[in-house]
Amino acid sequence: MKFEGFLHLNIRCSENELPAIERFYGDVLGLKKGYRPDFKFGGVWLYDGDDPIVHVSARFPQGTRVKETHSGSVDHIAFKASGAGDFRKQLKQLGVEFEEQNIEGAGYQVFVYDPVGTKLEFNFLNEQVADRITQ
Repeated sequence: MKFEGFLHLNIRCSENELPAIERFYGDVLGLKKGYRPDFKFGGVWLYDGDDPIVHVSARFPQGTRVKETHSGSVDHIAFKASGAGDFRKQLKQLGVEFEEQNIEGAGYQVFVYDPVGTKLEFNFLNEQVADRITQ
């Protein structure tokens, strides 16, 4: 077997959380809802261009999951990105809470949580962001 790359991540939620997840990934990452096969459960596939990189499966009944507490084995999902200053401004404009840090010799990192508690990490390699950016 030869590893050939990343295809998608899958997030589970309840049916009524789908609109908030679609809005979050659309606003924050610019992903667009697209074709999804007719599975036996609700959900959406969110595309970056032609690639459905975020699959959302509505498989949890409402109220069965505690999203404030991390309970899965995966801690976070990391993405390589560019344009750190603009991304930081965008998160502030959207009112999205985030943690950030400059790592000497590595770049700038941003951590955010989606509406169902999935932790996302964005790595801006070889970029640094000033401690305070004015709006």
